[in-house]
Amino acid sequence: MRGFEVASIDRVPTSSDDDELLLDLEITANRPDCLSVVGIAREVATMYQCPLNLPSQKDALSAPEKDEPSISVTVNDPDLCPRYAVRMARIKVQDSPSWLTYRLEASGIRPINNIVDVTNYVLLELGQPMHAFDFDCLQGGALQIRRAQTTEQIMTLDGQQRKLTEQMLVIADDKKPQGIAGIMGGVKSEVGASTQFVALESAYFHPVSVRRTSKKLALDTDASYRFERGADISAPILALERACNLLEQINAGHRIGPLIDHYPNPQNPTQVRLRHKRVEHVLGQSIDKNFIDEALTRLGFTLNSVNSHTWDVTVPQRRVDVTREVDLIEEIARHHGYDQLPSTFPPLTTASLKQEPHIEDDRRVRRLATAAGFSEAVTFAFIKSDIAKHFVEDSLSTAVISNPLSAQFEVLRPSLIPGLIGSLSYNLRRNRQDVRLFEVATCFKPAGERRTIAFAWTGTTHVHWSEPARTTDFFDLKGVVEHLCADLTTAEVAFTTTTAPFLKRGQAACLCIPDGKDSTKAIGVVGQLAPAVVVQFDLSETDVIYVAEINLDALAEIAPDELCVTPLPRHPSIIRDLSIVIPETLPASTVRGTIMESAPDTLVSIREFDRYVGPRMGAGSVSLSLRLSFRAADRTLTDAEVQQSIDRVVTSLIDKHGVQLR
Repeated sequence: MRGFEVASIDRVPTSSDDDELLLDLEITANRPDCLSVVGIAREVATMYQCPLNLPSQKDALSAPEKDEPSISVTVNDPDLCPRYAVRMARIKVQDSPSWLTYRLEASGIRPINNIVDVTNYVLLELGQPMHAFDFDCLQGGALQIRRAQTTEQIMTLDGQQRKLTEQMLVIADDKKPQGIAGIMGGVKSEVGASTQFVALESAYFHPVSVRRTSKKLALDTDASYRFERGADISAPILALERACNLLEQINAGHRIGPLIDHYPNPQNPTQVRLRHKRVEHVLGQSIDKNFIDEALTRLGFTLNSVNSHTWDVTVPQRRVDVTREVDLIEEIARHHGYDQLPSTFPPLTTASLKQEPHIEDDRRVRRLATAAGFSEAVTFAFIKSDIAKHFVEDSLSTAVISNPLSAQFEVLRPSLIPGLIGSLSYNLRRNRQDVRLFEVATCFKPAGERRTIAFAWTGTTHVHWSEPARTTDFFDLKGVVEHLCADLTTAEVAFTTTTAPFLKRGQAACLCIPDGKDSTKAIGVVGQLAPAVVVQFDLSETDVIYVAEINLDALAEIAPDELCVTPLPRHPSIIRDLSIVIPETLPASTVRGTIMESAPDTLVSIREFDRYVGPRMGAGSVSLSLRLSFRAADRTLTDAEVQQSIDRVVTSLIDKHGVQLR
């Protein structure tokens, strides 16, 4: 089949000596016109250039009788139901003839009774879904096509009670819904053995409405499968006539009532202009104009010549996939044969491709994270809203998906950390004790998006011959973050306190970079995940997990365009250790800032190398030891100069923070 994959070919035994072949075709989503026997037959007839023999049709209208029931139709929402047709019929419910049940069973449909079987047969033959209502079960002898009310429910033919919403279109009588439009009918109006009159429905429902309702109710049917892909708005009448003819043929329809066709705004077929030169340009070879005319005509298109090289093509309404000139060219190519088109190489050029600047930066970041012993993870960009709320300031900071696939994917991730913790939890549940993960990806907010790197670490440090493995702590991950930032920027990255709700108090820090002369900007966080958040990922409160996240876009803004190399120092440095007792609530970064402000330019580095908490320090106090390195560029410093600098630093610390020397 040209353009369609044949999934399987099965032999179906028959009463005769020759078995029939059953073809299972994979129809693409843009070709709902081929979801029927007639649709496939039309393709085959065009392919083999043979006539297409459609079932003969005749008007099945019977002469009216006295006291014969009639039905009225009201369409309250013509946007969701542009066309609705119905016919009344006096019927006799019985088993279907063997030829009908055989064809239904061969197609995977269970026979029910002759009335329902006819509607299913028309569905297979013409691709138009139909439904039969037991007329005596319709209150008021009327059908209303309207939106459901929030309090309404319906028990569908599969025996399930379903709650309806105002966005769902239903077929109702004067009292309550009797069917979900385009999907499934209700049990209350089901055709049974006692049914005498039926209302045969054949309609066109809006694809978006059917798909939303089908997803909301988790109810997929043969009817919804066709309607949500786009049915043929001209097919309802043809399907009704065919169904009535079949009812008469199998002696099931004794009297057929008049046609009611509610079609207030008839739609005109699509017109597309087709140029012969454009066809040959796109396909890359000469195509005979007679072949174009014949192939499109066999497919049901109507061609009117504008001139010798141009046509105005009228598209049949069943072909919802054809709206542009290139769509017509695709039809020509399919029936000409893709294998007949020449294979040509595109023209090559020596022009270099422009690469987004962040791509190489991301590669560099990945190399650094991998070198630190982390494994890269790739997680979904969608997460649950219940998880996302822990990583945003308020609900307005999340980008909500208007049509999520499921409750697991309600919002775009505001942070990479939830996805990493989910992956880390997956590994821990499979006895992976030491897990280090990172991810470089995009985070989303309603105002925009940003590139981010995130880390998640739990377990112990790597085993080394010189020291035993120990439990990972806050400073291990902080060191990884410092190393990463030092490699990406020359700016001073400071760590300050943070109140991020997903981090544990006292084990969390905020990363800040200079933003102007006297201000800083937060670019990330590092710390231990709060126990209340840990349990959200099927983990225990006792599981200790350290996480970090850095805004790479913010780092890129302050990254130097060129690397500046500092000459090797010609003079030695002088190192002094300083041990002080500070309040437990005083951040070490604040102490560093005070030292940098009070010390002269000869102070080249400060490093904390010890922190002690114990009974000798007193309640609320800690001991902090720092190593200060002094060096001048033009001379060797004297001990007196260094001591003078130390005295200035100590005085400043005592005056501003009330520290004590140890």
